[in-house]
Amino acid sequence: MAKITLIGIDVGTTATKAVLIDEQGARLAGFALPHPTQRPQAGHAEQNPDDWMRGVLGALQTFAASHDLSGLQAIGICSQVNTHVFVDAAGAPLLPAIIWQDSRSAPDAAALEAQTNAAQKTAWFGAPIPIDASHAMSRMAYVRRVHPDLYARTAHVLLPKDYCVLQLTGAVVSDPISAVGLVDATGYVADLLALVSRAADVLPPLASFTTVAGRIKPGLPCAGTPVVVGAMDAWGGMFGVGVVANGDAMYQSGTSEIAGIVSSTIVPTPGVILFPAYEGITMHAAPTQTGGAALGWFAQVLGRTPGETAALASTAQGSVPFFLPHLQGERAPLWDSASRGVFARLDPSAGAAEMALAVLEGVAFSVRLAFDALRASASVNPAIINIGGGGATSDFWCQVRADILGKPLRRCAAPESAALGAAILAGQSQDAASPLADVVRRLVRFDREFEPDTSKSSSYQDRFGKYVELYESLRAFNAGF
Repeated sequence: MAKITLIGIDVGTTATKAVLIDEQGARLAGFALPHPTQRPQAGHAEQNPDDWMRGVLGALQTFAASHDLSGLQAIGICSQVNTHVFVDAAGAPLLPAIIWQDSRSAPDAAALEAQTNAAQKTAWFGAPIPIDASHAMSRMAYVRRVHPDLYARTAHVLLPKDYCVLQLTGAVVSDPISAVGLVDATGYVADLLALVSRAADVLPPLASFTTVAGRIKPGLPCAGTPVVVGAMDAWGGMFGVGVVANGDAMYQSGTSEIAGIVSSTIVPTPGVILFPAYEGITMHAAPTQTGGAALGWFAQVLGRTPGETAALASTAQGSVPFFLPHLQGERAPLWDSASRGVFARLDPSAGAAEMALAVLEGVAFSVRLAFDALRASASVNPAIINIGGGGATSDFWCQVRADILGKPLRRCAAPESAALGAAILAGQSQDAASPLADVVRRLVRFDREFEPDTSKSSSYQDRFGKYVELYESLRAFNAGF
C-alpha cells in the first residue's frame, strides 16, 4: 500500500520552500529554490511571479522524481502577504509583483488613511490597523494613479499563493485571513473598498484555508492532485510551530520576524494586527520589517554566510554596540516607514564579532517590543514561545532571543515551518472530521527548548530601554529625509 503523503509549499520573500511529509508528520524531503528581489529605484521592491512558479514546479518535480507519490493526498501553499501581482483576464502578470517591502505607494496610503479613522478601523477589524504602503488598497490606488491603462486591464489582484494556485489549477480564490486589513467578520469591507474604484471587482472571492481550490492541471507535475486555498505565511508558520490554542505564542524568524499570540480576548492596541477569528482561533500578530534580512545584510558586508556570522557573534569579547534593524523602515508595532538602521555607541573594542552580536540583539529587541504590544492586545503573558523558521536554526541566536525576551523558546524541528503549516492544512482538507488543533498536534515536532539565562536579565532590561531610547532619539532625524 502506498504511503500517504502531503506536500506543503511556502512562497517566501527570498525563496520558495517545500516539504514532503507522511501522515504522522515525519519529514520525508525538503526543497528550496531562492528567488531574487529587484530594486530598480529607491523604495521599489519587486519580484517576478515566474520565479515563484519555478520554485513551486521545481518542488513538485523533485519530490515526484525521488519518492513514490501515488499516495499523495493534497498540496497546500502559503506565501508572503502584502505582496501583490496584478494579472489580466488570462492570468498573465501586467507588472512585476510589488512585494511587502515596497514603499512607493506611501503617498497613496497616507491619502487613504486620511479618509478613515481609528474608530472605523476598530469597528471593522477589532483594532486600528494602519493603512500603510503595503496595504492592498494603497497598491491599487498607486497602480490606478501611475499606470491607469494597466489598472483598466487588471482582472485580479492576487497574493503569491493565490497566483500559484491560479497557475496550477485555473482557480481564482483567496482566504479571509490573508486579506489583511480588507475584511471584517462577514467578508470584504464594502465602505473601505469603495475608496478605490474597481477594488471590489478585482479582489478574489474568499474561501477557508482547507477548501480545495482545484486540481493540478494535466501536463504539470502531480497532475490531478487537490490543491487547497492555503494561508498566509504567518498563519502557515503558526500551525507549523504548533500554535493553535488560546494562550499559545509564536515567534517566526525569516526575512522578517513575526510575533503572535492566540487569544479570544481583544484589547484594541495600536501597532498590532488583529485577524478575524478562524475556527475559534484569534491571532494577535506583530510582524517586523527586518529580521533574518538584517543578519543576511551584515553577513554580506563581512563576506560570510549568515550562519558563519551568527557563529562569529558568539565569540564577541569587546563592547557590544547597539543596532537598530530598521534597514527599510519598521512595521509592528511602530509602523514607521521613515526609520532607518544604525549602529550606535561604537568604540575601538568593537570588531566584527561585536557588531554581529549587536545585529542579533537588535533584531531580538525589535521582537521584544512587538511582544510588549501583543501582551497588551491579547491580555496574555505566555509561559513559553514556540519558534520556527530559517532564522531559528542558530542555537546561539535562539539563546540570545530567550535571554532578551525572558521566556523559554521551544523550537520546531522542521526548519520549513510555514511550508509544514501548509502541508497540515492540506492534510485537514482530507480529514475534515479531525479538529485542526488535533492535526497540528499530531504533525508538529520539536527539537529543543532554550531557557532564558536569568543572570543576564538586568543587563538586557537596561539595553532594551536604551534600544527604545535610540529609536525615539532618531525619529525626528529620520523623518527629515
